[in-house]
Amino acid sequence: MSPFLAYEDKGADSSSRLPLVLLHGHPFDRTMWAPQIEAFAAERRVVAPDLRGYGASPVTPGITPLPLFARDVEALLDELGVASFVLAGLSMGGQIAMECCARFGDRVRGLVLADTFAAAETPDGRRARNAMADRLLREGMRGYADEVLDTMVAPYASAGVRAHVHRMMTGTPPEGAAAALRGRAERPDYRDLLTRVTVPALVVVGADDTYTPVSDARSLHAALPDSALHVIERAAHMPNLERPQEFNAALAAFLSRVERAEPAAPGRR
Repeated sequence: MSPFLAYEDKGADSSSRLPLVLLHGHPFDRTMWAPQIEAFAAERRVVAPDLRGYGASPVTPGITPLPLFARDVEALLDELGVASFVLAGLSMGGQIAMECCARFGDRVRGLVLADTFAAAETPDGRRARNAMADRLLREGMRGYADEVLDTMVAPYASAGVRAHVHRMMTGTPPEGAAAALRGRAERPDYRDLLTRVTVPALVVVGADDTYTPVSDARSLHAALPDSALHVIERAAHMPNLERPQEFNAALAAFLSRVERAEPAAPGRR
């Protein structure tokens, strides 16, 4: 059976290195993880899907709740034979990662939450997300992308990074983006869930992120029983692209910590 989602699957299975699964944010696609795929596929398997409605994956108009995103990820990992892994998500991808922990957390050996937050949507936030969904369906993605680019990335970001982020946003199908916005408007509160996450966790945030500021990252760090917090200076909402070397260094150190704590299993997938 062919997987429902388009995806990148690089690197090889290793008995000493856990696979790394990367979940992108909104309104992006798996190419936002290009610096991490390049850096980590040399030593481990790296899987990065285009989430439902994004990139090359099919669009489902209407509403895409976070549990549906998580079920898609679970089905893909089942199809690829990835039994246990380190799970990383940025922004919306972080919230999907939390939902994955709720659904199949026994498979997650380490959790990375970047530029995200765990609280349920507020009434005002729910209205704003639904209004934005309506706007994207009417107008398309370009006007929105032009407006938010300077918030997605910090002023210090290179022209190449800015172009990449803008290209991902304008390339996202409006129907997919709108469905995800409506789904996130109805998301549950994950704060209690985080207090029950027993695996090591890494919380990363750009120092200049105004969507999910450092205070949100500190709240995640406080809730997670076994976590580290890494604030990346001169980065906003996309530190993995804006400051890839620093992001990768923090991720590499975390992966080493997870694998030191978990003895390698022969033939681990």
